[in-house]
Amino acid sequence: MKNNIKVQRAIHDMTQADLADKIGVSRQTINAMEKNKYVPSTVLSLKIAQLFKVSVEEIFFLDEND
Repeated sequence: MKNNIKVQRAIHDMTQADLADKIGVSRQTINAMEKNKYVPSTVLSLKIAQLFKVSVEEIFFLDEND
């Protein structure tokens, strides 16, 4: 699964640490998600989408290998 968390952070002028604080995870978790090394839970995905005021599908999407 791919994501555009980094793009959303840039649009909202947020650092990884800012996003991590707002959703209750570590900066390392955000970094791992951005590098596609960690797939977040449904709850975490919903928190991120809600924070950025977009749908989950606008942030997370399947890659052809998924």
